Amino acid sequence: MANRPRKLTSKASKQNKLHTGVMKRIAKKPQKKLKGGSWLSSTLAIPTVASYAILLSSASLIMAFAWISVLFIFNPDQVSWLNKILPAWAQIPLGKYERPKTLKQIQLDLSQKNQIFGETLPLRQDAKDSFLLPVFQQRVNCQSDCKKLVELRVYELSKDLEFKSQSENYYYLATQLPITGPEESSVISPSLDETSELQDISIPLPLTEVQRFDGGTPSPGVWFNLQGQRQPGTDAYGQVVYYNPQRTNLLQMLSWTSPNGQLPRWQQVTGDGTKELVVDQTIGLEPHLQVYQVKPVRLFLKPIELEAITLKSAALKDSAYQNALSIARSGLWTPAFEWLKFIKKQRKGVFPEVAQAQMDLIRLHSQLTKTQAEKKWASPSQEVLADLIDGRWGKALQVFEASPHNAQEIATLLKADKKRLWNRTAAALRVNPNRLDVQAWFALILAVQQGEEHANSWLKTQPKITKDNLVYIQGLLAKLNSEGAKSQISSTHPSQIVGTVQPITQVTSSEWLQPNSSADLKLTDNQVWYQVEVSAFNDGKSWLNSPFENLNPSKTSAAKFFWKTLGIISDPEIQIIVWLPNGEQKITIAAIKAVQLQGKVLRLLAAGPKILENQNDVLQPKPLALTNAALEWVQPSPVTLQELHQQNPQGVKVILSSVWQSLQQSGEVAAGAIPTFEQMQGKLGNWPVQVIDLTNNAQPEIILTISAAAIASLNQSSPEIQAKNTEERRDRTIILSDSNQVIYTDFTRNDLQRLSAIAKLSDVQSLALLVENAHNYSLKRWSEKNQRFE
Repeated sequence: MANRPRKLTSKASKQNKLHTGVMKRIAKKPQKKLKGGSWLSSTLAIPTVASYAILLSSASLIMAFAWISVLFIFNPDQVSWLNKILPAWAQIPLGKYERPKTLKQIQLDLSQKNQIFGETLPLRQDAKDSFLLPVFQQRVNCQSDCKKLVELRVYELSKDLEFKSQSENYYYLATQLPITGPEESSVISPSLDETSELQDISIPLPLTEVQRFDGGTPSPGVWFNLQGQRQPGTDAYGQVVYYNPQRTNLLQMLSWTSPNGQLPRWQQVTGDGTKELVVDQTIGLEPHLQVYQVKPVRLFLKPIELEAITLKSAALKDSAYQNALSIARSGLWTPAFEWLKFIKKQRKGVFPEVAQAQMDLIRLHSQLTKTQAEKKWASPSQEVLADLIDGRWGKALQVFEASPHNAQEIATLLKADKKRLWNRTAAALRVNPNRLDVQAWFALILAVQQGEEHANSWLKTQPKITKDNLVYIQGLLAKLNSEGAKSQISSTHPSQIVGTVQPITQVTSSEWLQPNSSADLKLTDNQVWYQVEVSAFNDGKSWLNSPFENLNPSKTSAAKFFWKTLGIISDPEIQIIVWLPNGEQKITIAAIKAVQLQGKVLRLLAAGPKILENQNDVLQPKPLALTNAALEWVQPSPVTLQELHQQNPQGVKVILSSVWQSLQQSGEVAAGAIPTFEQMQGKLGNWPVQVIDLTNNAQPEIILTISAAAIASLNQSSPEIQAKNTEERRDRTIILSDSNQVIYTDFTRNDLQRLSAIAKLSDVQSLALLVENAHNYSLKRWSEKNQRFE
């Protein structure tokens, strides 16, 4: 046939040559016409290398764009590098996400925003992998403890290739949590007296410190404690924050307050393998512990919560169990715990989880009341109080009956009781109305607070009281009828004492006066002796100040005289307040054991836990001793001199001139001409002042407290000298009257006094200044006659 193809050889080389030749002709003449008018196109088209390359490139680009899109949705930080090569109009918006930075860059950014970075806290074992960064802000009009926490941030190490090759670590912001301090009304501890009311105070209190909980906290995750403290001797408060690594978020879990300054702790309470958070709200001998369990929650962002163990509702529908919870709620922890142990034994040791948690909460309180009741107390009233709180009715009666003096002192205790003992006896009687020793204490409280007639009337209404029991209880009531007991009860007043304190190692009993002369002055475990030199006290009529010239106790009953005059018959507790070198304040409670009067110096001997070391740092305030009812701290809200100038321009001019003269007279700034008002205002305008009436004339005085750093900044000296002057000085205060006269100043060359606080004294109309002197503290009040503080 005319167009028959040539016969092919079987050799591969010939086939390859033929194929190559055909391909070359096709490439040169792709549209050559053949017979029949058809075009050589798709029928003989063979994919080229270029076609493969185009297809592969397109697929790669599609996959790359898809992956970048996924990264942009879930982690925009991973694609931030594209902004380096894209024009401005095509930049990728990163929203709230920040480009990774070094720690120094993060700190610099905060400083430029007038924020203060805190110490980083690691979130994992490798501290460089991730960390929590507290962010603080300067409090306005503040001289001390001026940082408040405003935010918590979590930073994670960037694993992007761009930053892995860098010499420094780069971190991206993983999550952040704004922080606001609690309202003051939620922090002020309510009294155990149910009639007390909290004031409606809405001032937010600052949180000043962040600590990580360590040692057996629930996992996974990290727990942090944010804390702050009010004035000396008042409540500590804070918040508990949880970092959830699975969701990379921070959660505020709990707000807490502690009247005794104890920080929350993780402790094994219920025995279920997970520790509970314990918040100690104990006041004096009255234990109060809040225990929170970690419970799961079916929320994506909040998988757990802290749930309080409560005794409000009984976990078992059992009358005996409900009665046990009832007396526990009244404060009889040990009797309630013993009852619950018996009920659990009857149930063959099986309790539901909620019931076991309630039992463990009661056990925790019982451990505290038992420890207190087993201590050796120098004061019979304190011993009886500890016994009654622990439900040791019979033992407490033995102390009451031991001596007429004991009966008198205990009667004073019952007179001053604000329902805590009444509620316990009433609850115990509801459970067992025929128990003799409980009936006796109920009758004693009733007789002391409402009269013996009421007590006898109540006794006669008891249906099952025997004649012998009635005679016995009436005999106890008769011990309250002595003239000494009546005088003791009617003359009682709360203990109000202020003084300086120091630890002592040796005590000679013969040098001290005790209400019970036969008692030995002994310490219990972990206690030390404190000697308090009294600066001032209230005798129930007025305040007396050291030196004490008119105290004339009788030689035969000197101890009773002091116990009555000082008001420590029913409340011998005293607070020991110590300032550490870092400014932190430590408070412990000690018990007054004895009194000593040598010449005109009045001293107290107290026993309490050790918190005090020998202090040689003159920059720290002296340790202070205060009874609970002694002072009520007053802290007026500050304003700046600049703000005060807008209200009283002439007064501020006089103030600045007086302040500068005081600084020159004390050698704080160089002598010479006083700068112009504008110059002084530029240097001093931001200093905070407090405005309050101290002289009881309905006109406010101006209080200016100046930090050592602020004073050092006024001198044209080198930074090294300024730092040295700051380290060697403490804050100074100057007070100007409404007529712009200096009526108090710390700016003295001998540097002998410092204003520590402003306080309100009971039964005193004007406010008082608590002033630290060379060797002790003193209370100074304004004398209208002499026109000065004295």
